Amino acid sequence: MTLILALHSTWRAARAPLLAALVTLLAWATPASAQHAGLRTLVVPGAEPVTVALFYPSPAVARTQPMGPWRPQVTPGAPVAAAPLKGLVLISHGTGGHELGHHNLATRLAADGYLVAALRHPGDNWEDRSMITSGRYFSERPRQVSRVLDALLASPEWGPRIPAERIAAVGHSAGGYTVLALAGAQAEPARAAQHCRSVSDDPGFCSLGKLSSAQGTNGTNGAHSPVASASSAVGPLDGPLVSVADPRIRAVVALAPMAVVLTPQSLAAITVPVKVVMAERDVVLQGKYHGQHVAAHLPRADTSTVPGAGHFAFMAQSVWPLVSDAGDAAANPEGFDRVAYHATLENQVAEFLGRQWR
Repeated sequence: MTLILALHSTWRAARAPLLAALVTLLAWATPASAQHAGLRTLVVPGAEPVTVALFYPSPAVARTQPMGPWRPQVTPGAPVAAAPLKGLVLISHGTGGHELGHHNLATRLAADGYLVAALRHPGDNWEDRSMITSGRYFSERPRQVSRVLDALLASPEWGPRIPAERIAAVGHSAGGYTVLALAGAQAEPARAAQHCRSVSDDPGFCSLGKLSSAQGTNGTNGAHSPVASASSAVGPLDGPLVSVADPRIRAVVALAPMAVVLTPQSLAAITVPVKVVMAERDVVLQGKYHGQHVAAHLPRADTSTVPGAGHFAFMAQSVWPLVSDAGDAAANPEGFDRVAYHATLENQVAEFLGRQWR
């Protein structure tokens, strides 16, 4: 009996701090578990306005919203959650893409507590590809992301809430190039033509860019090709290095990146954390020339390959065919379940970002 009374007394003494700790833990965990994704549209003004889909944490229950070929789980115009933001994630789509093309990843990160800004690249989207022959493709794409970042940091609503040390960028295909360039990688225009003159097993990249011969200067018109007429897009093939790093970007995720144009020296000099994910059955960008080029010169990168995946595996599953010069972006290789894979992708990206900012 004495032992029982002693144990009871000890438990009563210990119970108060334990309960206090539990209440604190629940108070921290509950907002995240109750959060969903709200959606707004932001237009960054300028000579070339940038349309941005803003996904953000919200207490409003999200529902499936038909938006063209996409079915995001969001609540348009929902109130913003009161909890502090975990960080800001910028998303860069592939050539000919759309700001909703990665809505699945964006909504997951928003529900986790991030502000996510997915931009529609002016002059390189599903409606307008004029930038491809402008002579400033490699330089302007990353600068457009930086313009969006400028606008958000200057915003009275969002700027004070964004943790400056927790800003990341995620990009697919040409967007993968874009985020690597923001991390400090430099494009050398001559590398694209040299590559396509010296190899015969990267036909997707070289035919889309019309780089199989030294005189290839005609662009393509389809959506989602990783590079179109790179020789005309970047100007003279012996032009200077393209350097457009943004030191505010503290981590990047490159999905099936277009990377053969990046110099080994600049890749090796990247200091921010980098995650590279390639697709095993990518016939648009051969991983050994692109993603593995990054891995070879940036051994610190977290690099992996998705078994059975095609180039478009990282995009949200469209309910319509999305036909392009690079193939149907809504189609999947036989046996590959894109929707099932996205749960893994979302977890991996969230965990990668979480590791950087513990």
